[in-house]
Amino acid sequence: MDRTDLSGRTVVVTGGTRGVGAGIAGAFARTGARVVVCARRPPEVPLEGCRFVSVDLRDAAAVGEMFTQLDRVDVLVNNAGGTPYRLLGESDAERHARVIELNLTAPLTASLAAREQLAAAHGSIVMIGSVSGTRPSPGTAAYGAAKAGLDSLARTMAVEWAPRIRVNTLVLGMVRTELSALHYGDEDGIAAVGATVPLGRLAEPREIGEAAVFLASDAAAYITGASLLVHGGGERPAFLDAATVNKEA
Repeated sequence: MDRTDLSGRTVVVTGGTRGVGAGIAGAFARTGARVVVCARRPPEVPLEGCRFVSVDLRDAAAVGEMFTQLDRVDVLVNNAGGTPYRLLGESDAERHARVIELNLTAPLTASLAAREQLAAAHGSIVMIGSVSGTRPSPGTAAYGAAKAGLDSLARTMAVEWAPRIRVNTLVLGMVRTELSALHYGDEDGIAAVGATVPLGRLAEPREIGEAAVFLASDAAAYITGASLLVHGGGERPAFLDAATVNKEA
């Protein structure tokens, strides 16, 4: 029996219209699940096997209304998020707070709105975190702070809402998406950044989706309150390259 088969279950993916979110939505659709993707704007490329619902995830009333329109919810993937590059001293607190609202408050809003349906289904929440929440995040400080908070929120939620709802976090490293050039530059830049990862490349969105499917499925039935690192081995410590001893031949 395939314990990652989600046929007949309803999965909601926030912000699932492109990039990582589209990879997640596609992975769940391939399991046979009914996938609902929600964001402010529809996808530019139709997502096979997915239904789109327009909603502003920062509007608690609208989010609550969206969930009332669903007959059941088995899985919620809190994927919506992101940030522009913005040094702390180059903007005011209000702009940084908007990043925190999207990346931390919105997942809490969606989780609260879906709680009763998830509990009825003995369902699962998957938070999409980031290594930015585990290390300094120059240029994206508010984003990193929000992702650190999201991981903490998930761990507490897992305790408070057990045993009826499991809650876990995928802690992502660098992923190759349509927006990679904004962060890493041209193809040479993307390749150079990928070479800094122990596995030698950036992740693909479908690989993030497959990890999310695992955490949401019966194959992970005894996993809750956990943080799964999906970062290709992380980052090589800078001091190893700076040191003048113990160099590899």
